[in-house]
Amino acid sequence: MKKEEIVLGLTRLALGFILLWAFLDKLLGLGFSTLPEKSWIMGNSPTAGFLSNTSGIFSNLFQQLSGSIIVDWLFMLGLLLIGLALILGIGVKIAGYSGALLMLLMWLASILPKNNPIIDDHIVYGLLLLLFTTLPVGNWIGLGKYWKKLDLVKQNSWLQ
Repeated sequence: MKKEEIVLGLTRLALGFILLWAFLDKLLGLGFSTLPEKSWIMGNSPTAGFLSNTSGIFSNLFQQLSGSIIVDWLFMLGLLLIGLALILGIGVKIAGYSGALLMLLMWLASILPKNNPIIDDHIVYGLLLLLFTTLPVGNWIGLGKYWKKLDLVKQNSWLQ
C-alpha cells in the first residue's frame, strides 16, 4: 500500500469517527458537546441547541427547523450511517455525497462563521467527503474491496 493510500485511508477513518462520535454524544449525552440531561435518549432534540441558536443569513429558516422530529431523525441517521460507512469503507460514494450535503447545510446554518467569515471546518470536511467519492478510499484500510464484489453493489454502482 502506498503512503498516500494509508494517509487517505486514515483520513477517511478519522472523519468517520468524528461523525460517529457526534452521533453517540448526542444520543447518549457523553458530556462532551452534549450533557447527559440534554441527550436524545432523554427526550431532547439533537438539533434544537444548534439550530435554535443560529444567527447567520439563513437563521430564520434553520430556527424554524429546530426541534422537528423529522429533522432530528434525518440528522442523527445521517451522522450514524455516514460515520459507519466511512469507518467500514463501504458505501463511501453515497456517504461522501450525503455527508458533503450535511456539511453544506450545517455551514449554511452558521453563515458567517465566527472564526473565519468564509471557510470553517464544515467546508473542509465537505471537500474531503467529495474527494472520497472520486477515489477508492474504502479499499484502503477498509472493507471496500470486499463490498464492491457483492452482486448488489455491482448492479448498483451508487452503493460503492
